[in-house]
Amino acid sequence: MFVLCAVPPGLAQPALAGGDGREKAFPTQLDRPMIPLKSLGRWLRPGLLLALSVFMTGCSSAILAPKGQVGHDQKTLLITATVLMLLVVVPVIIMTLTFAWKYRASNTKARYEPKWSHSTAIEVVVWSIPCMIVLVLAVLTWRSSHSLDPYRPLESETKPVVIEAISLDWKWLFIYPEENIATVNEITFPVNTPLNFKITSDSVMNAFFIPHLGSMIYSMTGMETKLHLIANETGTFPGMSSHYSGAGFSKMHFDANSVTPEEYQAWLAKVRAQSTPMDQAAFAALVDDKNHDWHPVTYFGTTETGLFDWVVARHMGDNQHYGMDHKAMDHKAMSHGAAGESHEGHEMPAGAHDMPAEHAGHTADEHAAAGHAGHAGSGE
Repeated sequence: MFVLCAVPPGLAQPALAGGDGREKAFPTQLDRPMIPLKSLGRWLRPGLLLALSVFMTGCSSAILAPKGQVGHDQKTLLITATVLMLLVVVPVIIMTLTFAWKYRASNTKARYEPKWSHSTAIEVVVWSIPCMIVLVLAVLTWRSSHSLDPYRPLESETKPVVIEAISLDWKWLFIYPEENIATVNEITFPVNTPLNFKITSDSVMNAFFIPHLGSMIYSMTGMETKLHLIANETGTFPGMSSHYSGAGFSKMHFDANSVTPEEYQAWLAKVRAQSTPMDQAAFAALVDDKNHDWHPVTYFGTTETGLFDWVVARHMGDNQHYGMDHKAMDHKAMSHGAAGESHEGHEMPAGAHDMPAEHAGHTADEHAAAGHAGHAGSGE
């Protein structure tokens, strides 16, 4: 017959037979020596500081080191907004630590008011200051949103350089329509000269970004976006796609060279000396070359007129206005404003509004009967 006896914890301890025949108790976790926390902190602190120093040596913020007026204005806005918000954050952190120390349980000299519930002075302070800061931020945001609008042309007496940028897999094609040249993964422009970018994509959505110069804006298939920048210093500034777009995304970067006017003219002559043209056939070959590594800089001495508009239009088909089929609608019944302009501020290619002659005679009844079919697919 077996009898099971429950032994309360702490009354018995497992034993181990020693060499001399006597039993020795197993050492418990508390019996084992522990490294004091202060000693551990002394050992870890230098190592953490060293690791942090090593990591920080490789950090450089292009946004906080702008080389153009747009970048400078955005840096000022960023710093101003941060300082305004810190006017609330810093005092809250200080008061939290102060109150926690002053009203700790061991401080018997602190005021003890268990029935306290309201203070008008505190309510005024904690509500009025944040409200004033939010009001200042609202005005600042409103003004800067308009002044830093990427679609807004920069005011300058110097004639701007027009660059048409097309994102491909996984490279950037740049067309200079006024200079009749094109490049891959490199742009060059004169210093202190406005840059008017027209941007689209022949593949998935990307984002065009030159951190030293300012704003980022998306490139989208079948659409055209705009960006206006300027470089106030000479140098080479890295550009990139800041939106993931597939396997070769990490290699989709380019150089933006800000040079003197004389150097810019010499660069144009260098590119024009290339015999390779950029036409629809060359564009198709460039599209088919889906490089997973960085594509080398390539120059094209001439370009086909209207190539950028052709790239935009070839992805639109019959749906020229966000899914609306113009072939089933009376073009005269729609008010489009200025020719070549589309909705929401996005430009459409010049031929996007052209209609066959037989559609000009459509009546209002025909438009009412056929127009709904064009809108149904787009959800408008």
